Amino acid sequence: MNTTIRVLVVDDFNKFREWLCLKLKTNGLFFIAGEAANAREAIQKARELSPDLILLDLFLPDMNGFDVHQELRRTVPSAKVLFLSGCGDENIVRRALSEGAGGYLLKANANQELVPAMEAVVLGRTFVSSGLKVTRNAAQSLVYKLAAT
Repeated sequence: MNTTIRVLVVDDFNKFREWLCLKLKTNGLFFIAGEAANAREAIQKARELSPDLILLDLFLPDMNGFDVHQELRRTVPSAKVLFLSGCGDENIVRRALSEGAGGYLLKANANQELVPAMEAVVLGRTFVSSGLKVTRNAAQSLVYKLAAT
């Protein structure tokens, strides 16, 4: 990847969002195009900024991440989405991937996996946090099924 990736960071927890932005600012590959603390703000900023990648918290105060993701796909269809969550429920991860998210990153693994997850999603690969080993296999199966259809 030789170009700078424009990123919109969406998370309602201010300290975590600030940490994400700080971590990414030290990496020359990513440019923080904007930040949002709720769904309404995320959709508006995505429309204005046309980011390449959206880091999207699954649980926002005004709308769930799945509904936000659907709206973002209509608003900025070229943007890739990487879900961030503290929830490792396999059904939720499967749903996120089946609805077109590029990946699912556990917040607890963000320190080690944030940049590799973002790089994978930008390159069109599916990323599932290493803390979700059972789901990793399910994700691969799902990707193969989706590719076959």
